[in-house]
Amino acid sequence: MATSPSLNIDNLALELNGAEIAQHPVEVHGALVGLICGGAPVQSGAWVKPLLELVNDGQPLPPTLMQLINDMYQDAATRLAEFEFGFTPLQPEEEEPLSVRVEALSLWTQSFLTGLAIIQPKLNKAPKDVCEVIKDLAEIAQVEFDVAEDEESEAAYAELLEFVRMAAIMCHAEFVAEMSSDNDEPEQPLH
Repeated sequence: MATSPSLNIDNLALELNGAEIAQHPVEVHGALVGLICGGAPVQSGAWVKPLLELVNDGQPLPPTLMQLINDMYQDAATRLAEFEFGFTPLQPEEEEPLSVRVEALSLWTQSFLTGLAIIQPKLNKAPKDVCEVIKDLAEIAQVEFDVAEDEESEAAYAELLEFVRMAAIMCHAEFVAEMSSDNDEPEQPLH
């Protein structure tokens, strides 16, 4: 199994800075996961062009950065498809101040919604429960960064992170499962 996305945050930040791309690593991961959950075919590379539009005005990325992002994409796709592999949004380590983690969660959520909307432009036509989750995610994306460093705030952050994680899994189940069932051909009887 691929490494946990949290192990890539520092490498991704270094590569983004080296390429002079002003994106936070969690924004790139959020956009990747949004593209996956929206149904961008993993194997076809259909996610590359929308991602480049989001992170680098459509321009190609340096090969080492592109490889790192491709690895993250494959890792996230596998973790979303195989629930037991434990998908989680890319976030700073727990040692970081809570305000930094809350801001990162907001950025991840904003980028996730953007990636999702690019692949699923008719989100308002999704089932009611999915629309409600997307509305809640939009509110989380607007969360206040100035938070107290206490147990209550830590617990609230943990709840938000878990909600965002489960919302991504729900969107993946809804849009990716829907697309794969639309593509299934009915079996032809054998004669």
